[in-house]
Amino acid sequence: MVKIRLRRIGAKNQPSYRLVVADSHSPRNGAFINIIGHYNPLTEPFTVVIDEEKALYWLGKGAQPTATAARLLAKVGVLEKFKTVKEKA
Repeated sequence: MVKIRLRRIGAKNQPSYRLVVADSHSPRNGAFINIIGHYNPLTEPFTVVIDEEKALYWLGKGAQPTATAARLLAKVGVLEKFKTVKEKA
């Protein structure tokens, strides 16, 4: 199964994350298929940048977001767009 999840990058005590599409069996920082965005929890307010086109493509292909990834996708508005596109089809 393909998942949309966070991959940790950054130095010790300075986490930032990439939002990636990866096989569910690969390790957290292991192989991934595609990078669709990034998230930095240390900025005030926190930074979330997601390529909507790529995210909608992978959601359409059946990729399942993890709980945290789904929260970030909802905050940016990608999940709402996906639901409207899915209802039209």
